[in-house]
Amino acid sequence: MRKILGFDKYKWQILSNTSLATFVATVSISIVNIALPGISDYFGTTLGSVQWVVLIYLLLMSSLLLTFGRLGDMYGHKKVYLSGLAVFTLSSLLTSLAPDILSLIIFRGIQAIGASMIVAVIQAIIADSFAPNERGKAIGINSVFVSIGLAAGPSVGGLLMELYGWRSIFIVNVPVGILAFFWALRILPSKIGVKQKFDVGGALTMFASLILLLLAMNLGGEWGWQTPRIVMIFMAAAVFIAIFIFLEARGEYPMIRLQLFKNRLFAAANAANMFCFMTQYAVVFLMPFYLVDILQLPSGQAGLVMAAMPLAMMFVAPASGILSDRMGSRLLSSMGMGVIAVGVFFLSSLKGGENLWHIVVMMAIIGVGAGLFAAPNTNAVMGSVAREQSGVASGMVATMRSVGQALGVAVTGAVYTGRTLYYTEQFSGEGLPATNNILIMAQHDAFLVAVGLAVLGMIISLTRGKTTTARKGVVVRD
Repeated sequence: MRKILGFDKYKWQILSNTSLATFVATVSISIVNIALPGISDYFGTTLGSVQWVVLIYLLLMSSLLLTFGRLGDMYGHKKVYLSGLAVFTLSSLLTSLAPDILSLIIFRGIQAIGASMIVAVIQAIIADSFAPNERGKAIGINSVFVSIGLAAGPSVGGLLMELYGWRSIFIVNVPVGILAFFWALRILPSKIGVKQKFDVGGALTMFASLILLLLAMNLGGEWGWQTPRIVMIFMAAAVFIAIFIFLEARGEYPMIRLQLFKNRLFAAANAANMFCFMTQYAVVFLMPFYLVDILQLPSGQAGLVMAAMPLAMMFVAPASGILSDRMGSRLLSSMGMGVIAVGVFFLSSLKGGENLWHIVVMMAIIGVGAGLFAAPNTNAVMGSVAREQSGVASGMVATMRSVGQALGVAVTGAVYTGRTLYYTEQFSGEGLPATNNILIMAQHDAFLVAVGLAVLGMIISLTRGKTTTARKGVVVRD
């Protein structure tokens, strides 16, 4: 079947194409942040309004991943992928031409829908394109582009903003999207999906629960975690999650079969993935405060220090993927979470007077851990389900990544803010120490929480089970 469909002939081109699309879709998450002040000035609107340019992308992209993964299983991953590239490219053009802030937000939301279609099926396409003994290597290479895309957004956006203005941040996607579309149209094989009824109720309740959960986590720090609005949003999310579970347990063609979570490897590997990204984004969120506010580094230099983490991952992830093909994934992914925990623990010891190279090494250690973890863990998820459910598995991997990112920022941000207030009150009657000391102590506590998250992810990886036989007789070594 593989040779008939052309997988062996085009598999490396398929990986190159999906990696390019992965980079463009993920870099678009953060590329806009640095341009928000300029966009606000251009349209004469407030930063509170313009922040929705970023927020709408994150909310819609993350909330629709499982839906598009399921549609990929039903109608073919190629159809969903090509549709996503077309929607993303056209909406990028429209966004670059937006005449007002409302149009910009609407077109940005459409762009997020296209990105979600792309990202939701990429791992399924890779899993279908490579034999099990090569899949880890391919996933490792693709994982590099996820990390580079997430890390490169601010620097790429800043450069384009400085040279050509904010509209260039969106229009640059157009030629890349056109190239990726026609390239994929030529090389991707057409896979016949499993014809079933689409679970509309499950899709709507899953979308509602995820978008409400992510909205609360993103706005909780700004509005206050105990304010009635945030509490009500969390409660509404919980209600929709309960309805979703009720519908899925009784539906003939459910959005996601809840029996998948009885598969210990599938459930544990997805949970570990969430904790990994919670830890990584705790670092991504907290370190700029330390580098810019405490060490007084220019933003450009701070960005170079932060780049040590994705650069280290770039070198480690492909090798880790190759090793997972040969020795299984459990040990590698567990080691990766352990290395991340060690790196974050080192960051918790920062005192404000370190040599920059010392910090670069700490960031690189975390990158090494992330590289060890990513490909083996994703390989385990994709190998734990039947081929006709690979789209849902791919969407679940991406969903756990997005939820982990949001939770990591929300949890450690709340700890950082809360401990800053605590230390300020604690020392108010004893002669207030320097502000930097309070921030360093608060950051120390927040990083220790992140260490705990990484250790929990490591324990889950270690205890998740050893083998699965989901892919039609192929035993995935773990």
